[in-house]
Amino acid sequence: MLLVAVDATVLGLATPFLSEDLQPSGTQLLWIGDVYSFVIAGLLVSMGSLGDRIGRKKLLLTGAVAFGAVSVLNAYATSPEMMILARALLGVAGATLMPSTLALIRNIFHDAEERSFAIGIWGAAPRPARPSARSSAASSWRTSGGARSSSSTCP
Repeated sequence: MLLVAVDATVLGLATPFLSEDLQPSGTQLLWIGDVYSFVIAGLLVSMGSLGDRIGRKKLLLTGAVAFGAVSVLNAYATSPEMMILARALLGVAGATLMPSTLALIRNIFHDAEERSFAIGIWGAAPRPARPSARSSAASSWRTSGGARSSSSTCP
């Protein structure tokens, strides 16, 4: 869970550098930030069902390997379109991790009290930001001139 949430946080910190290097349009920049959360939200139930069919552990391991591989693709994206596609694929991989971990907790902890405690810890782990919250934040950042506005006195 932490892996999925950290990715969303890192993107927020990297946005000024991505903007400078890839020079995306405003719409592309919003898609770079939002597509990850959209894909995760859209595939959670489907990935939970897939985990029931092929095995939770297998889905978790496959998703973790895919998440790592696609993270490398994200790191070396050379265009905004490539970054958007890589972030969407990262969302697919991230969607495999969330239901798999919860299902495994349910199978590992047979005692109701231990299971409740484990699920509480799982639930306390950070989650990716809601797409609508990120969109409104990016929109207000863009309309306010952002960190690199021409009126800024910083170099």
